[in-house]
Amino acid sequence: MFARINAHHHQLAYITNDLDQAMKLFERTYQTPGFFVFTNAGTHAANADEPQLRIALANVNGVEIELIEPVGGRDALFREVLPHSPGLHVVFHHVAIRIDGPLENWHAHAASIDTDTHKIVFHGEMGDMLRYFYTDERAHIGHYVEHVWMSPDLLGQMHEAVPRFPPPLS
Repeated sequence: MFARINAHHHQLAYITNDLDQAMKLFERTYQTPGFFVFTNAGTHAANADEPQLRIALANVNGVEIELIEPVGGRDALFREVLPHSPGLHVVFHHVAIRIDGPLENWHAHAASIDTDTHKIVFHGEMGDMLRYFYTDERAHIGHYVEHVWMSPDLLGQMHEAVPRFPPPLS
């Protein structure tokens, strides 16, 4: 999305009103290899003013699939795309680009973003393990873009936890 050194396409993300049913849909219809499920309560969601989300991750051919169910707090950024009609909804929300390398690469990437053109609408961090922000690109390309950096330790943990297709060689 953004032509930057150390920035790589990482993820396609969808918002749903029923995470369990959405996972079944992706597994059944798109042969997604299962999901790693968690809530963001361990990061910033302990604060009721922050969005509280249930998240499911899978990796298909090197691209992460993220399903997000907004469950409380200030989750309008995620909830706003969902229709108000009955039934299961799964709606495209954002792509993510991952910044590789040391934390300095993240700082250089963040400093390179023209925030007048690419307004930051949500951001967070988890110590020295994770940094992210979302830019609102809806007026230009119809969706948000998440910019994310993970420490090598966290990236390794995610690589081990998130189901992959094809599966890693033993």
